[in-house]
Amino acid sequence: MTRTEEFEAVRSLLFSIAYRILGSVSEAEDAVQETWLRYETSTTRPVSPKAFLSATVTRISIDVLRSARARREEYVGNWFPEPLLTDPYDDPARAAELADSLSTASLLLLERLSPLERAVFVLREVFGFGFADVASAVGRSEAACRQLSVRAKQHMEAGRPRFEADRRERERLAARFYAAMRSGDVDGLRALLAADVQMVGDSGGKAPQWGTGVFGAPNVARVLAATVPYLMEVGAVVEEGLVNGQPGAVFRDRDGRVVNTMALDIADGQIQTIRAVINPDKLAHLGPVADAWAVLRDATRARGMR
Repeated sequence: MTRTEEFEAVRSLLFSIAYRILGSVSEAEDAVQETWLRYETSTTRPVSPKAFLSATVTRISIDVLRSARARREEYVGNWFPEPLLTDPYDDPARAAELADSLSTASLLLLERLSPLERAVFVLREVFGFGFADVASAVGRSEAACRQLSVRAKQHMEAGRPRFEADRRERERLAARFYAAMRSGDVDGLRALLAADVQMVGDSGGKAPQWGTGVFGAPNVARVLAATVPYLMEVGAVVEEGLVNGQPGAVFRDRDGRVVNTMALDIADGQIQTIRAVINPDKLAHLGPVADAWAVLRDATRARGMR
């Protein structure tokens, strides 16, 4: 195989590793591109291209994450990972680990780990790398990596999000939720929401959102019923699907431009958390981005005409 073929054979894996370490589609894509440049210019041919490339993208991602953390500490409001609609890497043997690790809730838990702990957890627990390869990737001994893995697992287990075990039930409940949301059915929404549901957004200070969040089933139901139907009246579309492996949707304006994404955490037959990404900088990889302020103004005018 040529170097290009070797790289392309694992490109999806490299992106999936980088995205879980970084929580950013754009930064993960940059890390993968830098990995290729280093591989292309390397004067040696590794015994295992997969191991070499995985280690390279991991080291690059750790460096990027260390510099990104300072920026995230200054971020305006809630910081959520950039939404990912589909994971390019597919491994049936690790399907459960891959899906759980992709959720927004899990990625936010990973944010609490140190860059090294995060990398070790992703390589070992998500992708099943042996400790020898993990150690090579992060530049630590196997013994040190085992300790990092234990600490990371303890942190993750302590805050592990609960999801509805039956995926089809999650999708059915989400479909009912979006139908009630479109029609402004307050009672229908309340029936689907956990009593202590939280609806929170990430605008980065660049788009409208609900302050620090909306909390409690009655409040969340009222806000959605008072907003979404009027968005529909001005041509907005809600495209249901998976967002970070969980039931979600992409909201688009009348011209098909992305307004925001929404992801649902569902457990015990109810929606526990609603997370929206509204920051236009985090939506550009999904296509042309709408002016959310203009969309909201149009919806507000439509509501005022009622």
